[in-house]
Amino acid sequence: QVQLVASGGGLVQAGGSLRLSCADTGRTFSTYAMGWFRQAPGKEREFVAAISWSGITSYGDSVKGRFTISRANARNPVYLQMNSLKPEDTAVYYCAACGRLDRLIQGEYDYWGQGTQVTVSS
Repeated sequence: QVQLVASGGGLVQAGGSLRLSCADTGRTFSTYAMGWFRQAPGKEREFVAAISWSGITSYGDSVKGRFTISRANARNPVYLQMNSLKPEDTAVYYCAACGRLDRLIQGEYDYWGQGTQVTVSS
């Protein structure tokens, strides 16, 4: 059973930081692109960041310069370091895996994890 498990969400004040983790429990996504999406109440799902198996990264415009996605190796979780958080970053964050980075950036995925809530207070 393939499962992506996201964790690390919580409540933080504006300007603060959080680090999200995404781990797979059923298989190794060593050749997959991994990424993060978010969805706030009443809004469409938004691409946040993605990283290819070789380390190529891509970010949504709203988080560039503030968020960093990383993966140490195929057996370690994928991380999303979120700095300088703003109230508009409040959303449920989801991790996903896809065979191709360009498809993932466009919102396509092969595997989808459960979300973790991030709330940024002003």
